[in-house]
Amino acid sequence: MNAKENHTKLIKQEAIRLGFLSCGISKAGFLEEEAPRLEKWLNNNMNGQMSYMENHFDKRLNPTLLVDGAKSVISLLLNYYPSEFQNEDSYKISKYAYGQDYHFVIKEKLKELLHFIQTEIGEVSGRAFVDSAPVLDKAWAAKSGLGWMGKNTNLITQKVGSFYFIAELIVDLQLEYDTPTTDHCGSCTACIDACPTEAIVAPYVVDGSKCISYFTIELKENIPTEMKGKFDDWVFGCDVCQDVCPWNRFSKSHNEPLFQASPELLSFTKKDWEEITEEVFKEVFRNSAVKRTKLEGLRRNVAFLK
Repeated sequence: MNAKENHTKLIKQEAIRLGFLSCGISKAGFLEEEAPRLEKWLNNNMNGQMSYMENHFDKRLNPTLLVDGAKSVISLLLNYYPSEFQNEDSYKISKYAYGQDYHFVIKEKLKELLHFIQTEIGEVSGRAFVDSAPVLDKAWAAKSGLGWMGKNTNLITQKVGSFYFIAELIVDLQLEYDTPTTDHCGSCTACIDACPTEAIVAPYVVDGSKCISYFTIELKENIPTEMKGKFDDWVFGCDVCQDVCPWNRFSKSHNEPLFQASPELLSFTKKDWEEITEEVFKEVFRNSAVKRTKLEGLRRNVAFLK
């Protein structure tokens, strides 16, 4: 086994030991296929008020502009599919927000992985990314064979579905590179048919400005009145296009203690959401991604559903 093969094997083994679902590696370079797609999406204003999507266009498409001398993009998946679900008489939040904020949980694991690489392999420079910088994580994960981009634009994997986070380590180390997998959506249009706001405007194209996740998290002003009655009780994010995906029949619950939902959240009723106080918000969502929308944002979302 040559050094490159050996290093690749070591990294993948350590990723699994740290609790990642899978690890794929691709050569760092310009994402040629993504460039026209991203440009068209932005030109059609499908990012709505997410103006940050327009920033760092070149960096989004080329990781060598983010990490000096970058040679490899190590993509990692971390399962978040829960074993217990919210009370049926409740407004709904995306499953990814049940537990502690994934940014912190994954960042720690990535730091450990980078430390392992530097200890076992030698002087390697790199940076960890958890959707916090201009990196097209789904494109990189697909490039490294971890799944394919579904018609709902989520990364989908045959044996596990799509309820997982994607993160990257971009390093200046040459490794063995994986190859993309094939698309297994076939003629299925379940996600397109089920989207409550018709945000999936064509197969593989989501108009971000029509998505329930956008309205409940990113939008800072009032939700447009024409969306009234279309939110299907979602107050933070939306999982509809994943819930209906046939591949998610294979989802298995995660084993990350930090992603466990609190008993308070699981027992919340609609009345609890409608009467939520600052104290309860701070207690139940202390380390949660739900804090992104702030209490007033959450109250606005709840009021919109009533």
